[in-house]
Amino acid sequence: MLVQTQKHLERLIHDGLMQVAQKQQLNQDNLPVARLERPKVAEHGDVATNIAMQIAKSWKMNPKDLASQLVQEIEQLDPQKETISSLEIAGPGFINIRLSNVVKQSVVQQILSQGQSFGILPPQEEPPVLIEFVSANPTGPLHVGHGRQAALGDILASVIQTQGRKVHREFYYNDAGVQIQNLAISTQARINGLEPGMEGWPENAYNGMYIKDIANAYLAGQTISAADLAPVVASKDPQNLENIKRFAVAYLRQEQDIDLRALGVHFDEYYLESSLYSDGSVEKIVSDLTELGKTYELEGALWLRTTEDGDDKDRVMKKTDGTFTYFVPDVAYHASKWARGYHAVINIQGSDHHGTIARVRSGIQGVAAKRSWAVPKDYPQYILHKMVTVLKNGEEVKISKRAGSYVTVRDLIEWSGGVNEDLSESDRIAALEKGKDAVRFFLISRKADTEFVFDIDLALQQNDENPIFYVQYAHARICSILRQWAGDESSLKTVALEKLASKAADDLMRRLSQYPQMLSDAANDLTPHSVAFYLRDLAADFHSFYNSDRVLVDDEELKNARLALLLATKQVLANGLGILGVNAPEKM
Repeated sequence: MLVQTQKHLERLIHDGLMQVAQKQQLNQDNLPVARLERPKVAEHGDVATNIAMQIAKSWKMNPKDLASQLVQEIEQLDPQKETISSLEIAGPGFINIRLSNVVKQSVVQQILSQGQSFGILPPQEEPPVLIEFVSANPTGPLHVGHGRQAALGDILASVIQTQGRKVHREFYYNDAGVQIQNLAISTQARINGLEPGMEGWPENAYNGMYIKDIANAYLAGQTISAADLAPVVASKDPQNLENIKRFAVAYLRQEQDIDLRALGVHFDEYYLESSLYSDGSVEKIVSDLTELGKTYELEGALWLRTTEDGDDKDRVMKKTDGTFTYFVPDVAYHASKWARGYHAVINIQGSDHHGTIARVRSGIQGVAAKRSWAVPKDYPQYILHKMVTVLKNGEEVKISKRAGSYVTVRDLIEWSGGVNEDLSESDRIAALEKGKDAVRFFLISRKADTEFVFDIDLALQQNDENPIFYVQYAHARICSILRQWAGDESSLKTVALEKLASKAADDLMRRLSQYPQMLSDAANDLTPHSVAFYLRDLAADFHSFYNSDRVLVDDEELKNARLALLLATKQVLANGLGILGVNAPEKM
């Protein structure tokens, strides 16, 4: 339902209640705004409200009697039925509302008038939202879990931007600690000719073939740069472990950049864990929490009193060997976010991070108390996603030639696009674009907290069972009809729509009118999958309309009205696919 229609209905209901209150001499103060919902069964109407049940008790009335009186007053306020065609009472006092054809058809003209801006709010004065996602350690290629994070984060950012909010996309990676040292030692072993299983191979080394690629590039003296790093030149010296480490990190960050570009994901900022140590942020956090009395020493370790903030037990901050546990720089990082002015923060991480939420929030609350910051208890917000299982040829795939022990984002894109060695360069580029579309759509097509099976065979199918094909084909089919018509599309903005009277047309217009509210709800509820759900429903409504109502008929008015409806549907399909970062093809 369009915003202006909703506001008008709310006003009609409010004025109707005022009329009832005056006639019954009831209290007119603080009347609630009617909550309007779409009935679960379309035959029950376009909109429903339980406002009579809400206030009947305070007015000491039977809800059904109040609903009956309210309906009578609303009918008096809209005698020409310009907004409401009919009202009926259901159950104990629900009011089902059927909108007039004029109101339902107005969405078509609004879409054609607003085009790409339909459903998009103007810039708001609210502070920017920081979304941290992917945040992969630079110790290997991006795996499918990172791919799910990339899709979730990038698309959620786009959804929030539709509501006029500024969004800052940030990538945080752990370039300090034991895992980075293991990366350097693994690369050095490969440089020295060792392989996994050979005598002398480091115990905690990374075994993937990508380590050998790094070693070969190092011995070749290559210069590597990444989006957030200055160029690193390989010295080719097998003994220079520091240079090997810097080169390996840069090499893998460059690889991650390539994967992210292939997936259509960009970041506004890259934030290094190492900077939190070099600028003293970690030490300052520990000092603040200690001065506040939020820490204590036990058995040679420093503990944080996280149970004061709802954790099931206190947590070690500094181990007996003097090193910090991994959540301490996380607290420092979130203190940095707040200090930089990002007071609305969303972290997208795997469900295995569930245990860190309480301790990070506890730490930031302590820092906030010491620094007089008004940080909300639920800062930062989290979206935790479940694992992704990859099926190919009907079997689960766990091994990648590059990574050795997991499927990479690049694997997923290439498989989903049907990339193979026989393709020409232009066909390879097209296949990679197709793979990107499939990966982004598939990975956003389920709620984040549900496990997902990515079926490569399904992604390659060109039929209604493939959801991305189903939606893109709806757009391409409309383009085909418009080409066959060969008229001036701008002329459809002002055509008469009275003849859009079929059930299929009504269902399609109803779906189109839900688009702005869907975007608003998806942004507020942090549910970017809602966009994919909506597009599949919109495509289904279009296909139903196409199969029941022939468009290119002899009746000129009817033809133009149906063409206008198709053009509006095409626009919303393109808008929604654009938010997902997916192409809206004109031919398939």
